[in-house]
Amino acid sequence: MYSKLGKRCFDIIAALIALISLIPFLLLICILLVFTGEHEVFYFQERLGYKKSKFLIWKFATMLKYSPNLGTGSITLRNDPRVTLIGRFLRKTKINELPQLVNVLIGNMSIVGPRPQMDIDFIKFPVHIRKVINNVKPGLSGIGSIIFRDEEQLLSSAEGDKHLYYKRYIAPYKGEVELWYQKHLSFYTDLMLIFLTAWVILFPKSELVFSIFKDLPKRPEIFEIKQRGKRNTDLSIVKSVRPLADP
Repeated sequence: MYSKLGKRCFDIIAALIALISLIPFLLLICILLVFTGEHEVFYFQERLGYKKSKFLIWKFATMLKYSPNLGTGSITLRNDPRVTLIGRFLRKTKINELPQLVNVLIGNMSIVGPRPQMDIDFIKFPVHIRKVINNVKPGLSGIGSIIFRDEEQLLSSAEGDKHLYYKRYIAPYKGEVELWYQKHLSFYTDLMLIFLTAWVILFPKSELVFSIFKDLPKRPEIFEIKQRGKRNTDLSIVKSVRPLADP
């Protein structure tokens, strides 16, 4: 019941409350963007939504114009030169995603769900995940966003082709945790994921999500190694880990 009517009602109420509460703050961000960077306030991009339907996602502009055609394309790295000065702050705090509350009200997104993908990134998921990941609406945040809150750092530290690294290591596990979400979709799960979204913004190194949801798919060894590598400053062992999926 909740996964359909209940979830939609929750989305509308939560999005309205958030937008009304944040109007002064959002207006301030709009003014700052008008007078900084490339003087663009919003950025619209086509993404895949529910049942693979396409829609335009709303974001605050944080990157140079035509950035998808520059550098690493759809993949953004830590200290990416395409990101503007104020854009770095907006991306780090996830404020750049707040305009998607409009997408939630329109109905092509939910407060919680898998992040909506561009076509070029969607095909990096394993086939069995591509078949079902869009059976729920994409979300402003979700379990994948929380676990991969440091995705830019992971990609920045990866050697070689960043797109291949995403396909081999990140996409398979991100897809598995999103399938976990579909199986555990409930009002409680959504509330906890909203709380955890705020929590990891304040405490980005926190692993609380794995304590609250103890039955999450086991994190692949490569990410455990990278976590240890951050503490030991030795990532050489990563090269010897087998990929999670074929390229």
